Amino acid sequence: QVQLVESGGGLVQPGGSLRLSCAASGSIFRAVGMGWYRQAPGKQRELVAGIISNGNTNYADFVKGRFTVSRDNAKNTVYLQMNSLKPEDTAVYFCYVDFRGIRYWGQGTQVTVSS
Repeated sequence: QVQLVESGGGLVQPGGSLRLSCAASGSIFRAVGMGWYRQAPGKQRELVAGIISNGNTNYADFVKGRFTVSRDNAKNTVYLQMNSLKPEDTAVYFCYVDFRGIRYWGQGTQVTVSS
């Protein structure tokens, strides 16, 4: 069974930074895809950033130039470095891992950007 444990969320002022981490445990090896979605109150879950096993990345337009997704294959961990945060980035952030045709989800971590 695959489990994802997220950390790093919290409250930050506009313009600040946070780094989210998501560690996958269980019977998993070299996940194909990893990344992050987010969901704000009253809105649908949306893709933030993804990274595949060869290191190629994709980003939503609203985070390009501000967020960076990375992964450590040895640790089965995906990261999201978030800089220049804006109030509209406030949401619950969910990590995902694609492994053997199944998408696994983390429990979500709250990110609040407010002064």
